[in-house]
Amino acid sequence: MRKPYLYILLAAIFISLLVAAYYLPPIHSRLSWRVDQAILRVKYAINPPDEVVFVPGQALNKPAVRTIHRPTATLQAGVAPTLDAPLGPTPTPQPTPIPAPLPQGVSLAGVRYEDQHGRWNYCAPANLSMALSYWDWEGDRDVVGPVIKPDPKDKNVMPYEMVEYVVNNTSLLALERVGGDLETLKRFLAAGYPVLIERAAYFHDLEGVVSWMGHYQVVTGYDDGEGVFITQDSFTKPDDKISYADMETYWRGFNNTYVLIFPPEKEADVLALLGADADETANYQRTAQKASEEIYSQSGIDQYYAWYNRGTNLASLKDFAGAAQAYDNAFGVYPSIPVEKRPWRMLWYQTGPYAAYYYSGRFWDVISLADTTLSTLQSEPNLEETYYWRGMARLALGDSTGAVDDFRTSLSYHPGFTPPTYQLNQLGLAP
Repeated sequence: MRKPYLYILLAAIFISLLVAAYYLPPIHSRLSWRVDQAILRVKYAINPPDEVVFVPGQALNKPAVRTIHRPTATLQAGVAPTLDAPLGPTPTPQPTPIPAPLPQGVSLAGVRYEDQHGRWNYCAPANLSMALSYWDWEGDRDVVGPVIKPDPKDKNVMPYEMVEYVVNNTSLLALERVGGDLETLKRFLAAGYPVLIERAAYFHDLEGVVSWMGHYQVVTGYDDGEGVFITQDSFTKPDDKISYADMETYWRGFNNTYVLIFPPEKEADVLALLGADADETANYQRTAQKASEEIYSQSGIDQYYAWYNRGTNLASLKDFAGAAQAYDNAFGVYPSIPVEKRPWRMLWYQTGPYAAYYYSGRFWDVISLADTTLSTLQSEPNLEETYYWRGMARLALGDSTGAVDDFRTSLSYHPGFTPPTYQLNQLGLAP
């Protein structure tokens, strides 16, 4: 055999051995995320996701797709299980108590710190595990993770999924509310309840770029003297401090959403502390009004948040036309935000625009928004909600083949996900 051919053969054998070694579990678990990170950086440079802009209404006049078996589109809110409906105990409205004076500072002990590192997007499992640990729950992030994040590379876990986990898998109760403020956090902390919040953050992402993303934190204390909240931050460190001003801005990015976890015997106490917000409808109404006021008092990204939050709260109140208009205005503000500050991952976490456009009959906007969202992904498009809503819009337009493909893709990323399972069953198909 000639030497050049021998060298080629030896090189091929060497590369094959390297590939085989890479997929050995001990090696693959340590190196795969680094390889993914390198690939993501190349893709980010070629197609920067923060430069992608969605423009509502561009596809309004597109025709429906004609198929032989065209389903009937229904615009009733009950056409499928609601994706963003809070779960947990149904509270009885309580009279608003007269607030007691709050202490100047609180620091709750008893939360077992866990970081999210060494796993893909493990913010939610780590934070939920920390919040549960305060109430003597003995699991950890790897107990929670496979349930709330069955796809290891799922981009996001919704707050309602975390609430559902608590209710179905522990002896504790949980509920989700929106429209919290600094006093809300202080009131619950002073009463002995850590608060799990969802907020915006700017971190180094897997592409190596500092960019906007969603983040969970467990808030365990505050200090009026320093003007800071004390948080257990799974990305940074335990007892991390965030200023009151930063908390207001970053929390606004997620409609000031918070999750409370508590033993059943403390339910009445929690509902009393919530006051008027114990009633979900009243909570959404108040928060919609709060967002409306912020629209005219804020500018830039905070105004974008305010419009978006108004849309989210109106959608929760089933005012889909009003919600759609609010989201249109949010997307109108978006291009004015500096590119490096744009919340281009927003639809990974908050899917209200899909429901608003769908139930307003704006099916092509649902499809266009879903396509825009998927185009920003630099790795696996693990967004089960996006595929579900695009499937719903395609079904309404008569594209049953495309709809079924989307429903099944949604299920491939989230096995057992109820909404696409329901739709496939309605079509007489197996999930």
